[in-house]
Amino acid sequence: MKQRELRRLLEGVRDGSADIDTALERLARLPYEELGFAHLDHHRELRRGYGEAIFCAGKTVAQVVEIAERMVAYGHTNVLATRADEAMLEELASRVPARVHGDAHLAVINPVPSASLGLVCVCSAGTSDIPVAEEAALTAECSGSRVERVYDVGVAGIHRLLAHAELLGSANAVVAVAGMEGALASVIGGLVACPVIAVPTSIGYGASFGGVAALLAMLNSCSPGVSVVNIDNGFGAGYLANVINHMAVEAPPAGS
Repeated sequence: MKQRELRRLLEGVRDGSADIDTALERLARLPYEELGFAHLDHHRELRRGYGEAIFCAGKTVAQVVEIAERMVAYGHTNVLATRADEAMLEELASRVPARVHGDAHLAVINPVPSASLGLVCVCSAGTSDIPVAEEAALTAECSGSRVERVYDVGVAGIHRLLAHAELLGSANAVVAVAGMEGALASVIGGLVACPVIAVPTSIGYGASFGGVAALLAMLNSCSPGVSVVNIDNGFGAGYLANVINHMAVEAPPAGS
């Protein structure tokens, strides 16, 4: 949609020749910004409720920074730059407003305070799983969810998890992050009524096959209500948990 077409649409809303629903439908399909190496989808938030994130792995530092600068210039806030290495995080912090989380290999571009609705619990089986768990937690937080972290509660000492049973039971979604044999998700799935999003990590000894063992165990979970994202995909899990949480918060009261 070119500028004159956008102006005509907005003028139509003003004078009554175009209704608001029609205008929203057309605005939701506005084009991307062409950078040559990337097409920035500035209107994803209008369509999906959450804007575009920057997946940094495989990109150059210059590409990541240019994308971030364009998104800031457009006015986007709380843009996530995920899987960023140290050089990318340093350059982002020096070029755009950014809050850097080195442990999660993530930066929040143009950060602003967000809502803190409902409850998402993010659990990690071990301390080594925390970087992926933090990616999930920060993704959900920046999307407007309240997040509680429950870390290092793997099944090797299950009493550590059971001590948080009441908190887990009050969540609208639980993210279970685990490597090794990936049993944490099944155990949590047997304790809570809400959806559980399992995240296998690449943590473990040789026979874990870089997270494949945990992935297969989670896919074969005997606990209903457990869904699985890809290995180390904390962003995907946090995104999905936020969607579930907001649906629960925004649902009308039963019987209404």
